Amino acid sequence: MNASPLTLKQRFKLSRFFHGEDPISGPITLNQRRVFILPTLGGLGFICLIALVLLIAFVYNNNLAYMLGFLLASIFFVTILHSYKSLAGLVLSAGYNQPMFAGDLAEFNFFIHNPDNHARFAIDIHLQETRTIDLAPYQTLPVIMYKSTKRRGWLSMDTLTLSSFFPLGLFRAWSPLRFDSKALIYPRPAQTELPFPETDTGQGQQGQNRRNGDDFFGLKSYQAGDAIRQIHWKSYAKGRGLHSKQYSGSNNVELWLDYDTTPGGQIEERLSQLCRWLVEAERAGFRYGLVLPGLKLTPDSGTQHFEHCLRALALF
Repeated sequence: MNASPLTLKQRFKLSRFFHGEDPISGPITLNQRRVFILPTLGGLGFICLIALVLLIAFVYNNNLAYMLGFLLASIFFVTILHSYKSLAGLVLSAGYNQPMFAGDLAEFNFFIHNPDNHARFAIDIHLQETRTIDLAPYQTLPVIMYKSTKRRGWLSMDTLTLSSFFPLGLFRAWSPLRFDSKALIYPRPAQTELPFPETDTGQGQQGQNRRNGDDFFGLKSYQAGDAIRQIHWKSYAKGRGLHSKQYSGSNNVELWLDYDTTPGGQIEERLSQLCRWLVEAERAGFRYGLVLPGLKLTPDSGTQHFEHCLRALALF
């Protein structure tokens, strides 16, 4: 992808050397504009060695010392070219990022392509952690980098940095890149087990209490007359009150999950509980609808509806 020319002020902007240029969505080719090189501590020591050898050669007028000094200097300057070529020409493009739940590691996918007939060795890729790869000639390698998540919504990849100390470790060549790549983060499902909202299953109270031939539907607040065998004793032992197990034919179950009636003192607590109910309802094969302020999704089931509901929670 051809980038627009940089002004003189933009070329020497410090953030460009550490955070890269403005994010773009298309592939990025590493060229002289994007690859930066500086000597390492070993490289600075090598410079001191060259200076010392040349000083000895000058003091003692020793031709062999001059030859050694010039040989070391030639190695030093040739290494600059090889360090640049370790990254130059590589093409990187961003891939599709799967949505994740808050608290899990987000996966950022991209592809790195080596268009030349020579291999690339010991390339470090850094996002939140560092991974080292080798590239064969003409190889395209899919790479997944991980980033921790804390809250719902869109998570940007930020700066991805490629670097290399190849071949002698005298120089570090690096290229900070910024893609317009994001991952959608869903709310984290609540840890507390709460019953589904009271729902008319079309079978009446007696049908909700039957076990034979029915599927487990969830928990409801205990009511006088509920069978003792259906009491959820684990919930009672954890101090969450007395609840009864509900059973119902899955084809007749239709849930409405409403933000306004969801327990929780804060927005994130309610969204977290709604997320857990969505996961449990989808796992049980129920039809469920979602009601948020300004949004109403009619009851349905399946992967597409499930992802649509989770997306609505993430971007609420």
